[in-house]
Amino acid sequence: VAIVQPLLIFVMLLLTFMRTDPRSLRPCPWHGVVLVAQLLAFAAVAWPMVVWPHTPWRLALESAMLCFVCPTATAAVVVAQKLGGNAGRLTAYTVAINLAVSVFVPLVVPLVHPSEGVNFWVAAGEIVAHVFPLLFVPFVLAQVLRRHAPALVARLTAVRDLAFYLWAFALALAIAVTARSLVHAAVPLGQLAAMGAASAVACAAQFAFGRAVGARWADAVTAGQAMGQKNTVFAIWLGYTFMSPVSAVAGGFYTIWHNLFNSYQLYRRRTAQ
Repeated sequence: VAIVQPLLIFVMLLLTFMRTDPRSLRPCPWHGVVLVAQLLAFAAVAWPMVVWPHTPWRLALESAMLCFVCPTATAAVVVAQKLGGNAGRLTAYTVAINLAVSVFVPLVVPLVHPSEGVNFWVAAGEIVAHVFPLLFVPFVLAQVLRRHAPALVARLTAVRDLAFYLWAFALALAIAVTARSLVHAAVPLGQLAAMGAASAVACAAQFAFGRAVGARWADAVTAGQAMGQKNTVFAIWLGYTFMSPVSAVAGGFYTIWHNLFNSYQLYRRRTAQ
């Protein structure tokens, strides 16, 4: 899984970027609203842990914190396109939220979870090294291929829904890993339930808010996916690396919630056609 899943994400992004004109990657009004809301929600959940570091609700709060700050899934554009969303706007937001997370998380996490040797620069360096190669390398490669190998690009992009089926396979792997982590999690059932509830509330709130904001600019699907569909692999890694390792289970729960909603959206889209 450690090898196959990143490879699948890389290929999905490469196929998507082959279809994406770089000139379409422009900011739009809802980008700023959704970005600020996401970062404010993260800060609002982090604040009680700074003031009351030994609160019994710490794991639930850390779970919600991870779910709010987690950037948009790199595969979100695949689902958004199937739902009629705008690939260019979603890709532009994905880049923006990853840049914001790379700055904002290192500022806040050391306050919430102080660790010896972990400061802003250490945390920022680790986040950039973890996220950006998988986001920018396929984009650059896609533009090189668009320019110098258009016949290859045409052949690959002619395969109908290839990126979508790769996403479906990656989803099966993600759910399997999530099930494994939940089965082996050494956490009392009550705390596990609280973490699951926190991640479910965060998921529902972000999809609802994103769609409501996007609807003002006739782009509800794109904004909803931008805010609601998360890079849960990053959330799991962030929990293990900078916070209570148990809190990483929240990323697993979120994998279930956002993919249940995506499946429902895809079903509604198919039956409406």
